[in-house]
Amino acid sequence: MLKENITMFGSNMFGVKEIDVAGLHSLLSEKKNLALVDVRSENEVVYGVIEGALHLPLHLLPIKADELDKDVHTIFYCRTGARSAQACAFMAAKGHDNVYNLQGGIMAWTQSGLALAKVA
Repeated sequence: MLKENITMFGSNMFGVKEIDVAGLHSLLSEKKNLALVDVRSENEVVYGVIEGALHLPLHLLPIKADELDKDVHTIFYCRTGARSAQACAFMAAKGHDNVYNLQGGIMAWTQSGLALAKVA
């Protein structure tokens, strides 16, 4: 189950649930049903994304929020975790209970030695 792989750190500065890099990597390896959303800007994603991520810049989230499935566990990430925490807080306020922030963002992902995919 997803909850087994989620490291809860209580409330961060935005009061959202978080998942660590190892937990996310495990879920992706197990091909769990989840949505991975990259909220970075166009200029940032050219350097690479986590394989399988949907690119949805943070500034477009209020417009596109209703397109995300409330029943699917959704993990947001950005460069360091601050903007994705804002995305989680926004989605939680809209009634999405299954939202998680990637702790440390894509920087933590790459610092763990994990690969990035090229943007199509």
